[in-house]
This record gives sequence, C-alpha cells and structure tokens, in this order.
Amino acid sequence: MFERFTQDARAVVTGAVDACERSGARTVEVEHLLLAMIERSGGKGTFVLTALGLDDRRDSLHDALAEARRRAGLSKAETDALAGLGIDVTEIVSRVEEVHGVGAMAGDRQDKGWWGGRRTFSRGAKDVLEQSLRIAVARRARSIGDEHILLALTTQKGVVAELLADHGVTFESVSRVLGGGGEAKAG
Repeated sequence: MFERFTQDARAVVTGAVDACERSGARTVEVEHLLLAMIERSGGKGTFVLTALGLDDRRDSLHDALAEARRRAGLSKAETDALAGLGIDVTEIVSRVEEVHGVGAMAGDRQDKGWWGGRRTFSRGAKDVLEQSLRIAVARRARSIGDEHILLALTTQKGVVAELLADHGVTFESVSRVLGGGGEAKAG
C-alpha cells in the first residue's frame, strides 16, 4: 500500500515514526500520525489545517494530547462515561501518579531503558492508514495523499478525532476546504 502514497503522505508516515521515537514509545500510535501532520509544512493536509485555523492552536492540541496520555489515552467521552458509573478518572490518575510518578498511566516514565527495535504500527494507526486508502478510492484519487490521512484521522473513534473536532477539524470541514462538499464517509 505504501507505494500508493504521495511524497507528502510518506512524509507524514515517516514523521509519525520520528514522533514515536522522540516520545520513547515502542509503537506508532494514531496520535503520532496527528503530530506528524501538524508538524509538517507543505502538502494539502497542512493547507487544510492552516485554512481551518489550527496553525494558531498547535500548542493547545499538543497540550490536549499530553493530558489525554496522562489519562491513559481515554477520550473525554470515555472519561464522562466512567464518571456516569461513579468512576473519577482524574482521581485515579492522581492516586497512581502519587505512587508511581507523573505519567505512570501514560507510560511516560523515564526508567524504561533503551529499546532499539523497529517501531511497529498499532492497530489504530493501521486502521487510519487503511481508512485513508478507502477515502482515496472513494474520491477516485490515483494516490493516497496526506489529505486522505487527515480525513481518516477525523473518522476514527478516540482521542485524536475528539481533539480534532474540538479544534474545528471534522470530516465535513476538511472535505469543505478540499472542495468535496462533505460527501459521505468512505468505508
């Protein structure tokens, strides 16, 4: 499938691997794809993010991703659902961090040791890349561009899609900027 990616889409994928390595994670996650997308310049995906005003809110997005990592990757919707069951995620995070240190639930602890293996992609990250293919095919594109990866990021359940939507980046808004008029989601 990678041979069908444009140079910009390949840069997002390799940027995600770099973001993964910088964070010390062993697996490339959906959030690493988003980080690679917002850290790039050039490409249709970057143009869309700029058009939707995300350039001015990159720091806010980084902070929101870091806070989600502290909550062990739980989205606000998941946190709210647990609160409905009487489970206070903030309290749990505080107690775990008291005992094990800040970032314990996120795996951000500094005592992980060196790991030099090749980074693999999580099921969620693979799903995003597969969805980008479906979107490209549905739009009759000859190749998969970074804009298709961005559209796929908006369709996945979880923290990344929630944060993008909170910042005004939805499938419909991205489609509108791309000139697609918000056609139905592929797949």
